[in-house]
Amino acid sequence: MRLSSPTLGAILTRRIAFFAVLAMVLQLAVIFSAYYWNVGELSRLFVEQETERLASGIAVEDGAIRYRLPDSVEGRYGQAQTGYVARIREAGGGFVFQSCDAACESRFLPPDINPPDFWLRSLEPGKPLTLVGGRAFMVGERRFVVDVATMGDPQDVVSDVLWNEVIEHMIVPMSILLVLVLGATLLSVRQALKPVRIAAEAAERIDPMDSRSHLQFQEMPREVAHLAEAVNRAFERVGELMKSQKILTSGIAHEVRTPLAAIKLELGHIDHPRARKAEADLDDLVRFVSQITALARLDTFDHGMFEEVDLVELSSSVVEQLAPWVYENNHSLEFSAQVDAAIVQGVPALLKDAVRNLIDNAVRHTPAHTGIVVRVSNDLIRVEDRHPAGVRQGADVAPRADGMGIGLDIVARIAAIHRGSLRCSAGRQGHVFDLEIGT
Repeated sequence: MRLSSPTLGAILTRRIAFFAVLAMVLQLAVIFSAYYWNVGELSRLFVEQETERLASGIAVEDGAIRYRLPDSVEGRYGQAQTGYVARIREAGGGFVFQSCDAACESRFLPPDINPPDFWLRSLEPGKPLTLVGGRAFMVGERRFVVDVATMGDPQDVVSDVLWNEVIEHMIVPMSILLVLVLGATLLSVRQALKPVRIAAEAAERIDPMDSRSHLQFQEMPREVAHLAEAVNRAFERVGELMKSQKILTSGIAHEVRTPLAAIKLELGHIDHPRARKAEADLDDLVRFVSQITALARLDTFDHGMFEEVDLVELSSSVVEQLAPWVYENNHSLEFSAQVDAAIVQGVPALLKDAVRNLIDNAVRHTPAHTGIVVRVSNDLIRVEDRHPAGVRQGADVAPRADGMGIGLDIVARIAAIHRGSLRCSAGRQGHVFDLEIGT
């Protein structure tokens, strides 16, 4: 997995943002076409916004009316000959503010009539806007009428009107919608991917050599669950392949042993020293084939066969079984347990093979009268060979590729299967092999 690969959340964020911007652009075009070419709607919005800005400067305190022209409109209504005029009066009372001469005064509603809440009259059709209109406002309990007029809109206030509509009807609602949609989407994705993330962590711990290894997909989304099911089916096929390979290796071993046994039987009828030498070579060949077959079976081993094993009891039984053969080869065998029981998770048959191979290796590659000691601690089986003459010559200290080192290859592979290791060291009297079992 590349660290530069974007997360699903980042991909969704970029795509949602892209389509949100696209939607805003389209909505902007719709708003522009709906308002810009509609002079009547633009005129209404112009009057509403301008009168609202002018009315924001009205203040009523203790029955007294005070007015301050807002800064946003001072450049238009605070000076003469700007193309904009305004008048603010209390309904039924006097003027609060006016920037209008007698000529434009005639265009407003007469002061002696009760004006409607909103009125508008276009003086010239089309753009730029030339209009007059007014709107009533309640400040406290008093009613005020604000009248405005523009002659050609020289300051292009209509653009400000359009921008305010864009902010009010597009940017604000779309921003809120984008935040909610994006937040809900990311939260949903995070919740949906939670079981996937747990499955990914479980996949890191999956043992490909264990046929029981499966991903749990019950809480996954359906689309992702299909992937987990495919992975599980792949593990099932691996398990079937392991079983078929076991059958194949067992069949090969059987087919090879049978002719070798027949050859040895025929050699037994020949009374000649060379026949005895051939029998010895044939025994080594049989042993070599057995080790090759055992090593091949280890490559298809299923970790589902693990169970609790007592290393003390297991090593003791192997020592008891091999003791007669060790004594026949002019060696001695000793067993020592530093604990009463050493319980580990493993496969008894494999661990017995490992101990048997270590003892066999010590017997075959040490001089006569060598003492072999098997020691067991909590998670360690140690096999030592001691001889007064010192370190044996030509002994297998590490696994080798030839037939003489296959026994240690098997032991090292068994240790790896049990998440342990095989360590070899040499001393004055011989070699020490430590088979450590992982916990």
